[in-house]
Amino acid sequence: MPRYALKVEYQGAPFAGWQRQKDQPSVQEAIETALARLEPREHRINAAGRTDAGVHALAQVAHCDLMRDWDPFRLMEALNHHLKPLPVAVLDCAPVADDWHARFSARERRYLFRVLPRRAPATFARGQVWQIGHALDIGAMREGARHLIGHHDFTTFRASICQAASPVKTLDEITITQVEGLSGAEIHFRLRARSFLHNQVRSIVGTLERVGAGAWEPDAVRRALIACERAACGPVAPPDGLYLAGVAYPDDPFA
Repeated sequence: MPRYALKVEYQGAPFAGWQRQKDQPSVQEAIETALARLEPREHRINAAGRTDAGVHALAQVAHCDLMRDWDPFRLMEALNHHLKPLPVAVLDCAPVADDWHARFSARERRYLFRVLPRRAPATFARGQVWQIGHALDIGAMREGARHLIGHHDFTTFRASICQAASPVKTLDEITITQVEGLSGAEIHFRLRARSFLHNQVRSIVGTLERVGAGAWEPDAVRRALIACERAACGPVAPPDGLYLAGVAYPDDPFA
């Protein structure tokens, strides 16, 4: 059975997350239903990461096994036709080896979190950003974020329902920048690691927001990290501003 890698973009708001769930819409189900229109049977696809309800993706990666050899462009076009009108699009498609796996072959995940600090309600960016009504000190947040870079026990920044075998992860990068968007200046958080814990990114951004707002000193992030207690974490940021921005592989199937 030929295996294909799919690069997928989606808005998370209409879905209960990536993973198929009983009686709730999911991105996985949407793509599997589209595949069934091309090859009528039950399909099961695997993804690089299971985004939560309301979380978006700029470049999620999944793989599927099909019965026939498809031209990658025609497969992409056919899937996009059957995904309408859902806010899901296949951006690219490529044949891969039988042992290639969207999750287990990945060596890095990248996330983007968008914050819009303005008082007036967001219109164009509604549901796409975390809107807050106050300014943020980027320098203070960068200082606090430095404590999180590297190999640590991230129990503090891990959801209580996280199923990962260990809370120890290596966070390779956090960058915090101001970017001019359609709705005004946004603060963008970009995080990069081989893998992340459940709610880790939203927990980190929510904690750093407290630093940027002046409610926490930057060193409080270090103390929260070494506490290894969920109660030491700041508020968890909402899913609206979170995007799975990319997945890296030793050999990029879409190159």
